[in-house]
Amino acid sequence: MTLLPRPSLRTQRQLTRGMQVLLVGIVAYGFLFSQPKAIVNGAIALLITFAPALLEKNYDIPLDPWLGLWITLAVFLHTMGSAGLYARIGWWDHLTHAMSASLVAGIGYTAVRAVDLHSDEIHIPHRFAFVFILIVVMAFGVIWELFEFGLDLAAESTGIAMPLSQHGLDDTVRDMMFNTLGAILVATFGQVHLSGVAETVRESLLGTE
Repeated sequence: MTLLPRPSLRTQRQLTRGMQVLLVGIVAYGFLFSQPKAIVNGAIALLITFAPALLEKNYDIPLDPWLGLWITLAVFLHTMGSAGLYARIGWWDHLTHAMSASLVAGIGYTAVRAVDLHSDEIHIPHRFAFVFILIVVMAFGVIWELFEFGLDLAAESTGIAMPLSQHGLDDTVRDMMFNTLGAILVATFGQVHLSGVAETVRESLLGTE
C-alpha cells in the first residue's frame, strides 16, 4: 500500500537525466564565469544523483522510483538555490530545508526499521520511531547550522567565497522549523513508503535470520 502514485522506472530515469543535464550546465557555468560556489555545489549534487544507481548495482538495493527521485530532487533543488534562486525566491530556502530534512529522516527511519526487522529481540514501537526521527533530524540540523557558521568564519578570515553561508539567527530558526516539518512528514508516512526499502536493507546488508 502506498499513498502516492509510483512513477515508472523509465519516467524516473528521464527526470533524473534531465536534472543531471542541468547540473552539468551549472558546473560548466561555474567554470566559464569563475563561480566556485556553482562548481562545488553542482559537482557534489551531480555525484549524489548517481547514488541510487550505485546502491542498486553494488549492494543489490533496488530503490523505489519515488525514492530515487527524492534523493535526486533534494540535491537538485539545493543546487538551483545556490545558483541564484535562494536570492530571488524567498521561500526556496524553506523548500530545500524541508526536502533535505525529509531525506535525512528517511535514512534514519530506514536504518531503525531495518534493525527492528533484523532481530526478534529488538522491538522499536512506532511512537519511539516517530520521536527518534525527529531527534535525528533536529540534531543533524544543528550540526548543519554550525557547519555553515564555521564556513562563514573561514570566509571572513580567508576572503574565499564558501559554497554555504548563514543569514542570521532568524534564518536559522526558520531553517529548523522547516527541518522539523520534513521530519514530521517522513515520521508520519514513512511506514507506508519506506518499509519495503528497510526490508531490502536488512536482507542485503544485515543478513536474515
